[in-house]
Amino acid sequence: MKESKNQEIIVKKAATRLRPYLHRTAILSSELLNSFLGHKFFFKAELLQKVGAFKARGALNVLLSLKEENQLPKKVVAFSSGNHAQGVAFAAKTLGIEATILMPKYASALKQQATKSYGANLVITEDRNEAEARVNEFIDKGYYFIHPYANPKVIEGQGSACYEALEDLQTSPDLIIAPCGGGGLLSGTFLAAQELSPSSKVLGCEPITANDAARSLRDGKIYSFDHSPNTICDGVMTLHVADITFEYLKKLDDFIEVEEEKILYWTQWLTHLLKINIEPSSALAMAAVVEHLKNNAYDKAQNILVILSGGNIAVDKHRLIWERDYLNEVPSL
Repeated sequence: MKESKNQEIIVKKAATRLRPYLHRTAILSSELLNSFLGHKFFFKAELLQKVGAFKARGALNVLLSLKEENQLPKKVVAFSSGNHAQGVAFAAKTLGIEATILMPKYASALKQQATKSYGANLVITEDRNEAEARVNEFIDKGYYFIHPYANPKVIEGQGSACYEALEDLQTSPDLIIAPCGGGGLLSGTFLAAQELSPSSKVLGCEPITANDAARSLRDGKIYSFDHSPNTICDGVMTLHVADITFEYLKKLDDFIEVEEEKILYWTQWLTHLLKINIEPSSALAMAAVVEHLKNNAYDKAQNILVILSGGNIAVDKHRLIWERDYLNEVPSL
């Protein structure tokens, strides 16, 4: 379904607004991968973005939009299990304001340290539920809250990654896929596609062990985990999607649930083929689109845009990723 012209223009404005502050990340490809699978893949490498993930886009778009309206706050607060924390910390530092981030104690030590390195005040909580609940303490003290995905400006900022990729490709891919945590990147990707490539199918995905969005889509109402789900993809360990992102997820052409082993497989193979640091949450999208291709017969080779969401991996995750060697199993459909 075509989105309103006003929404399309806003995504374009976000991309323009962010351009002076962020990298225009590369689009990567692998001829060997294309020969293995018989389709042509393009990878938007957001792991090469500021903070090593797409999250810098949404947080910065919020603050720059507020600045344009002469409403830039003096201090902001956010909760996060990882990359959003770094994105908010980076955005706040860029604009010279104070940031406080609440992170559960199991959040990656690497991401905790990176968040502090951008100058943010870090508050460690017992779990994600406590992190989300305690945000209200800071809101009551006058902090501006930057939600990781339930904010239109965050969604528009995240969508600028796909928007840039479509501009650079100068052609309409048949399929576009992005991973889903809270749904901000995926919602923004859908909007960007409606703007520049409405003929493209937009797909979403999540680990089968963290499938709150898939359950929500099946049930027709938002499902929420009681506790953070157990998955190698720490970038998508959200408890639930938001009302605003759920509405976009309903419009997707497919939503795929992926087994942990397949995520590990593609984390190794993309690292090998593209020669860059692939976060499991990024490899999730590749694993999912392969499942989609296996389950859907296409009469010609497809051009596929994969949004690689990030590349921040702590040492303990590296060990888990490479515990078993998958590189002796050549990719195929």
